[in-house]
Amino acid sequence: MELQALPSRIGQVRRIVSAQLRYWHLDPLIDRAALGVTELLTNVHQHARPDKMCTVEIELLLDRLMVSVRDHDPRLPVVSDVHDADALATCGRGLAMVAAVSESWGARPDGESGKVVWFTLPTPVAARPATARPPQRRAVEKPARRFAEVGQRVDLRRPEHAPARSAVVG
Repeated sequence: MELQALPSRIGQVRRIVSAQLRYWHLDPLIDRAALGVTELLTNVHQHARPDKMCTVEIELLLDRLMVSVRDHDPRLPVVSDVHDADALATCGRGLAMVAAVSESWGARPDGESGKVVWFTLPTPVAARPATARPPQRRAVEKPARRFAEVGQRVDLRRPEHAPARSAVVG
């Protein structure tokens, strides 16, 4: 989905991501995916230039979920060292939180004027598609149906008068 990374839209994206994960029966991933996408969109809102437009993508792969945010700012994010950060600071920990809740994460340039920041979450084993082939169905031959032959030709350009019928008994 493409959107402007404004605080009011971030909550909406969290709800959309959560609904999609419920649809895919990946409920155990909802909290971590919602936290991660919130942090990535907050970074776009706070740091991206020249605009706040971005695209959020969620992709279900064989054994993992990938969430990515693409924006128009070519500057790659800088991860703050959590140990050197002020304990009372209210910002600067977003990517460290993404790293903590995800299996992997990263950032890469996207063309000449943009970047993609992404993270992955492992899917629960029960949600992964089975690798075994489904049982094969046998083809059963049935005799072909024949249509009843029409004895009289009907001219569709000239309507016939049909008797009126009622669905009411009586």
